[in-house]
Parts: sequence; structure tokens; C-alpha cells
Amino acid sequence: MKYVSTRGGMNPLEFSDILLEGLAPDGGLAVPERIPQVSAQTLESWRALPYHALATEVLSLFVTDIDRATLAAMTEAAYCKSSFKTEAIVPVQPLYDGMSLLSLSEGPTLAFKDMAMQFLGQVFPHVLKQRGTTLNILGATSGDTGSAAEYAMRGKDAVAVFMLSPHGRMSAFQRAQMYSLQDANIHNIAVKGVFDEAQDVVKALAGDLPFKSKYRLGAVNSINWARIAAQVVYYFHGWLRSTSGPGQEVSFTVPSGNFGNILAGHIARSMGVPIRRLVLATNENNVLEEFFRTGIYRPRAAAQTFATSSPSMDISRASNFERFVFDLVGRDAERVAGLWRELSREGFFDLSSMKPELERRYGFVAGCSTHQDRLATIRAVHTRTGVLIDPHTADGVKVAADFVEPGIPMLVLETALPAKFSEVIEEALGMPAPLPPGLENIESLPQRFTVLPCDVASVRAYLTEHAST
Repeated sequence: MKYVSTRGGMNPLEFSDILLEGLAPDGGLAVPERIPQVSAQTLESWRALPYHALATEVLSLFVTDIDRATLAAMTEAAYCKSSFKTEAIVPVQPLYDGMSLLSLSEGPTLAFKDMAMQFLGQVFPHVLKQRGTTLNILGATSGDTGSAAEYAMRGKDAVAVFMLSPHGRMSAFQRAQMYSLQDANIHNIAVKGVFDEAQDVVKALAGDLPFKSKYRLGAVNSINWARIAAQVVYYFHGWLRSTSGPGQEVSFTVPSGNFGNILAGHIARSMGVPIRRLVLATNENNVLEEFFRTGIYRPRAAAQTFATSSPSMDISRASNFERFVFDLVGRDAERVAGLWRELSREGFFDLSSMKPELERRYGFVAGCSTHQDRLATIRAVHTRTGVLIDPHTADGVKVAADFVEPGIPMLVLETALPAKFSEVIEEALGMPAPLPPGLENIESLPQRFTVLPCDVASVRAYLTEHAST
């Protein structure tokens, strides 16, 4: 399998090459030259596989430059009982009215980002060792990507992590999870801005090709295709655990800010998983919901990006959206490049003529949720089932309810454990979320981070001084 850029300006590369690159040299994103297909017969043959073995099967379709035995060892190390709290790795938990949770928060940092990061924590060191080089990972996080990446990479040889986070815009637990790490190869940078601005800094430095080459910059944000490929696995798993035979359809609802999580569902559906609907759930920052409702993509400025009680979705420019648009316009890289030039010039682009295809051809529908919706949903789920959900998952449950169909299981992707957002849980239920064993005192641990202005020059200077060489 070779990879090309959504904007057409990159020669086809192997998986290991794009793993280390992040953004394509032309500013686009790496995508497979073709989407691998999985037959109904093959899907059935995977039904009894444990999660790590299923991951080997799915990832081997995208990772063809690492031998299968090595890949299998990586997935077994990534998805094991010592890292996850359950042997199922991703349990399916019934709720009510045809909805279930796909429980993605059983990993070391209690968030769905662990599902991809644990694999990246295996594959990065392997490729770097093979090539005899080092990597400085530069990323931005709205909450959970940062801790998942740092826990997966902490103490790893040949890898340093520089993670930008919006100063004062994450929950206390999220900050503590990241900033309490004392490993020498972990660098937390709290920037004075919102996530979109931090992401712009990352993209600017990744687009400075001489600087990127000199300091060997890589990415773990969902602009890295390896993240998406690893997330595709749990859509296969969710379908296999919610059906009993070939051809049965399942819908998925996905709380989404940066579009990576639901993009993985789009890829799984394109590969042959019988997914009826992909339901995109947003909070008040509903740029993506607006696109699927109108066909117009109009990102908002930082000043118009709300600080909400589901903060990991406080994003107005979804970096992974470009990969879906690439498919939507027939994988026409020249047109994608033109749309992003138009976006830069006009502040929006209009694909409303293609709106009917969004659901008919790709299964996409969308809805949004508010603070009061989150509180009400957290209360309703807890009252009816005893299950405690975090505010992002509550956005998903609220939106999913409008799209449940008789006889079609609706899986809502859980995003994090509620302990990470205890203030919201307390507002909803009058009691704080319980902390998992061993994390009761995490917020009182010493924290190590650097506050910087949210600009390219400041982050460039910090990297220059601290990068691994």
C-alpha cells in the first residue's frame, strides 16, 4: 500500500515514510492510494478474534512495509490486559432505546485516544530503530490527545514529545494527567490561545520544510494516518460484537471536533463494514454539523470558538475534514487544493450541490448538543441505567436518540471516563465523578509545563533549544 497527498503534490510513499512525516510536503494529508476492500466472508472469519488479532488483520491492509509477524507483536503489546482494564479491550455496554456504548476509555489515560496511541507507541520506536534516527513529535491537543500521546511515548528511546495545549481551557484532571509527567522526553507547552490557534502553529512549523527536516518533526495528531488506521479497527470490532451474521447493519454516533474519529468510521464503511449511518455529534462549536446540514464549510475564528463543557470538541477547523472532502470530490487532488485555497481566501467553500450525497452515498447525518442537553443526558443515562458518562459522550447520546431506527443497533462512541470532567458531572448529578483507583491524588501532583505566547516564533525558539538531536 502506497500513500499520496490529498493535494496531489507528494510522490507515493510507504506507510513508514508517512508515519514519520505528519503533513505532506504540499500541505495536504496522506491518504491511501486506494481503500482496501474486505468481503463479507472475510468479515465473518474475523468474528471470534480477540481485539489485538483483529487489529493485526485490519492494520495489515494499510501497513505493508512491516512484516506481519512484527506487526502482530506490536498489536499484541499495544492491546493487552496490562494497559487496558478489561480483556475485551473495547466492551459494548447496552444503554436503552436501541443504543449501546462502544467503551473506548479502558486504556491508560481513560480516553478513546489511547486506542490509536498505544499502537503508535509501538510502531514509532520500531521504525526509528530500523532507520537509526530520532523524532521530535510536535502536536496540539484540546484535551485527550496530549495525555494519550505522552503516556504512549514517555521514556521511549529516540522520541521526544512537544505538546501544545490551550492555556486554561482543559479540565483540571486533563491538565494534571499531562503536566504531572516528569519524563525528560515530554515537553508540555501551554499556549495563550485556543486549540485552533495551537494547531495553526503546529501546521506552520510542519510546513516549514527546512526546519521540519533539520529537527526531524513528526506528528501524533490525527493528521498522522497511522492514528486513523488504528481507529478503523474499533468500527470493525463494534460491528462484529453487535451483529450475528453477514450484511446486518449498525449505525455509529461519534462526538466529533477534529473529524478524525468519525473519519475512521467513514474508512471502515468504505472498506465494506455494513454501516448504515455515521451520526456526527457536535457541541455548540457546530461547524461540522453545519456542513452536513447545508453543504457549506465555514470555519470560525478563534474569537467565535466557544469554551464549552465538552472542551475537547471546542474546535472550529477540523484538520481531518480534508480527507473526507478528498473522497467526496472523487479523489480529485487538484480540486481539493483549489477548495483549500478558496477557504484561505474567502473563509468558506460551498459544496451544497453535493449535499444529497452526504447521507445517500456516505451515510452521514449530524446534530448538535448544548450545555443543558449534556446535563440532562448525563442525568437521564445515570437514572435509567446507573451508567455514568462524560459530557462528550453525552453529546453523542443526545444526538444519537434522533437517529435510532428499529432493528438497527446504534453504537455511541464513548470518548472518555467521566472522572476527567468531574465539574460537569457534579453540576449534573450533585456529586463528583469517582476517580479510578490509583488516580485519586493526580490533581495534587507537581506539574511541569511552560507557558508561551501562541505564535510560531515562540514555539520555534523552544523547539530549537529543547529538540532531541
